[in-house]
Amino acid sequence: MVAAVARTPGPTDLHLDRAALAGVERAAKLGADLSTRRAVYGRTTGVGANRDETAVADDAGQSAGHGLRLLRSHSGGAGDRLDAELVRAALLIRLNQLLAGRSGVSPALVRALADAVAADALPVVHRLGAIGTGDLAPLAQIALALAGEGAWDTVPPGHHPVTVDAGDALAFVSSNAVTLAEAAIAAGTLDVVLASSHAVAALSYLALDGSPEAYADPVHRARPHPGQVRCAQRMRHLLGMERTPPKGRRIQDPFGLRAFPQVNGPAIDALDMLHGVLDVEINAGAENPMIAVAEDDAYHHAHFHTAYVAGALDHVRACVHGVAELSAARLGDLVEPEQTGLRAFLADGPPGSSGVMILEYMSHDALAALRQAALPVTLGSAVVSRGLEDHASFSTQAARATAEVATAYTRVLACELVAAVRALRLRRRDGSPISSDGPVPVEEALARAEEVLDLRTEDRPLADDVDVAVDLVRDPTWAQV
Repeated sequence: MVAAVARTPGPTDLHLDRAALAGVERAAKLGADLSTRRAVYGRTTGVGANRDETAVADDAGQSAGHGLRLLRSHSGGAGDRLDAELVRAALLIRLNQLLAGRSGVSPALVRALADAVAADALPVVHRLGAIGTGDLAPLAQIALALAGEGAWDTVPPGHHPVTVDAGDALAFVSSNAVTLAEAAIAAGTLDVVLASSHAVAALSYLALDGSPEAYADPVHRARPHPGQVRCAQRMRHLLGMERTPPKGRRIQDPFGLRAFPQVNGPAIDALDMLHGVLDVEINAGAENPMIAVAEDDAYHHAHFHTAYVAGALDHVRACVHGVAELSAARLGDLVEPEQTGLRAFLADGPPGSSGVMILEYMSHDALAALRQAALPVTLGSAVVSRGLEDHASFSTQAARATAEVATAYTRVLACELVAAVRALRLRRRDGSPISSDGPVPVEEALARAEEVLDLRTEDRPLADDVDVAVDLVRDPTWAQV
């Protein structure tokens, strides 16, 4: 849902649950009361290595002094500005988390954030300033905008700066909402692209006269990993194998076809795991300290640490890399006459024509970028704040890398799609049927691809073809034919 909302600009009809708002108010009152009875990190104390220093109000004696000073000092975000989709998703996630009623922030701050979400008013937020232990700098920029000191792309209608007191500042920034937003958007993209990978692989299968045995139900019931089983089942449907299994012309195909379920399956399972982790995180009350109304107390903890998120993201990227390698391998098969029965590089012109030769270079360029982005971030760490904060998950960097992987994999798959469609077009022109066993469901995907891809087969620039194929691969309706 987060990705869908992020990609839908404009005001929305937002209603806050009354019970949740009541919980926010109870936690805010308890947080204020606890601060008169005991030390509460970030409210009555400094933060980080300043945890033992007692926080004081500003010279005018106003309680807002400590909160605003904390936000100002932490809003050191630098680098590129976050795009609108990401900021929109981050605001939504942070609002949802605050409504869990464990932060102790004031209801006024929650309503101000809700007003921004409803109006699609987006603060100016920069990329740098988080290492997977709380998106401190980006969230401080958002809080300062709500407080009237930060910049907006579009100010909410009727916006009045909200007062930020000592109990609001740390409670608001004690979250990984921006990291979770980027992870959720990347996961949403991969949902579609991995679904599209089945259609693309099925078209390559037809162009290569693949062997059906590798996808047969008895094979996958013998080793029933969930993602693998789902992948093989989807391929059987697309290729009409549930009706009459087609016959391949080889006893065994290259790995690009034969091992597709075994390599695509882990990526499906890894993505399912990531969605499970994100569901927990997006709906969690993870602020430190946690204001626990039922227990009439505050608990200091480490929910800001996002090892689950970082690990799940690393796992997804590694698995997607394997699937992308298979796509590049199938592209290599598609330009090989011994595999297709067509001319080398699917050329259709005078001798020496290059056909789709350049697609391999484009594919491997994108694959190299993907390979770099797939490297694990969880092997690194950091020691900051005078040694007190001595470990970091770098989930923030893992989320960025996952977005890069999604983009690169889409382009790798698009190169394969362009070649597969051309191969099938050439076969049909030469009088060969798309499938020897009659029409199959994936031909709907082929028809839609042929509607938008350039029909010419002579040597010409292919950049526009790949861009069109990228749009197809990212289209949920094409992915679900």
